[in-house]
Amino acid sequence: MGLTLVSTAFRHGEEIPARFTCDGEDLSPPLAWSDLPAGAQSLALVVDDPDAPDPAAPKMVWVHWVLYNIAASATGLPEAVKPAALPAGTLEGLNDWRRTGYGGPCPPIGRHRYFFKLYALDTALPDLGKPNKARLETALHGHVLGQATLMGTYQRRR
Repeated sequence: MGLTLVSTAFRHGEEIPARFTCDGEDLSPPLAWSDLPAGAQSLALVVDDPDAPDPAAPKMVWVHWVLYNIAASATGLPEAVKPAALPAGTLEGLNDWRRTGYGGPCPPIGRHRYFFKLYALDTALPDLGKPNKARLETALHGHVLGQATLMGTYQRRR
């Protein structure tokens, strides 16, 4: 079956509820995963939006969350997870607001897609400081045993 990633807040392809966005409480949604590949030693999570700034003419991928060295024994993250409540050993990278932590959808125009990408790795990565997505992806190279993606959408109501 392979690695799976789900949320009780929204299903793949559905709208992300406003409470997990800048129009609400900007909370991280609950996430759960299962069926890690054999040999998985750690997990990494990247949440990004490839439709920035305008889905009709995207110019960049906006990064909303970067986590790595999540314990392979973890089965998910609770809603509104705070740094102190992350699984032991989890390290945080920088999002495109140049800070750690989750930053929810806040699209300036149109309906955007948000990809929650979970990677199962054959190793725990060294402490990379506070890497951005590109630096983390470089470190992941050659270590990914499996990947799962959960995609949600969001459009602001003005």
